Amino acid sequence: MIKVLVTGANGQLGHCIKDIQKKNSHLSFVFTDHKELDICDEQSVNQFFKEQEPIHYCVNCAAYTAVDKAEEEEELAFKVNAEGPKNLAIACKEHGTVLIHISTDFVFDGKKSTPYLETDEPNPISVYGASKLQGEIEVQNLLKECFIIRTSWLYSEYGNNFMKTMLRLAETRDEISVVSDQIGTPTYAGDLAEVILQIINSDNKNFGLFHYSNEGVANWYDFAVAIFDIHNNAVKVNAIKTEAYPTPAKRPVFSVLDKSKIKNNLILEIPHWFESLNKTLRL
Repeated sequence: MIKVLVTGANGQLGHCIKDIQKKNSHLSFVFTDHKELDICDEQSVNQFFKEQEPIHYCVNCAAYTAVDKAEEEEELAFKVNAEGPKNLAIACKEHGTVLIHISTDFVFDGKKSTPYLETDEPNPISVYGASKLQGEIEVQNLLKECFIIRTSWLYSEYGNNFMKTMLRLAETRDEISVVSDQIGTPTYAGDLAEVILQIINSDNKNFGLFHYSNEGVANWYDFAVAIFDIHNNAVKVNAIKTEAYPTPAKRPVFSVLDKSKIKNNLILEIPHWFESLNKTLRL
């Protein structure tokens, strides 16, 4: 039986993988959070891999994702987002494990006006983005047999994310202001989880760097309006510019990802972001 290790399993992507494990009963899953497996501790990672051998796939969902806080906690962000993946890559190389590592659209500066390709030069403008890019570099330097998947604007029923924040604010407010000049694609973590399992189930050997998000383009204002419309919340949403809502970390103004490579590789049909949001809120 194929064994799949999932790190950071208590985050939203890890939870979504747990949700679909029943459909994949031919796979054996090992779910860990930082208490069971501290990916920042190289010795602990190596020991864990030895105890669990063989591990056929490692899906690294563990990450430091507090984008603004990372500006103050740079050392911690790099420890989790760069050293952690490096430690996993070392163990994967030693034990013949295929690593599936999750990265982010924040590795780009947002200066393009057309969807970002995997071949475009990264240029992060935040500590979070820089730490995630360094994680990609560490993995690529150590492993040839790996998948790195960049995704964007991830949300789900779990953890902290934009959708849940909007719904929480709607409980106490009649009016909300949301940035309208940052453009990207909301991505349902459950859809990404399905893609990860498809890679494993198909025994895909087309290793490399891939972009995955839902289809379509939106700004945060569009996303908020769609959330309230689907959820029947009578909240007035005001569109504001980024400068009206300053944050410690800079965000890419444009971070739409081109998905051609992963669609061709997996023969994949990707849902539109509104379709997935509608399905999620009506669960």
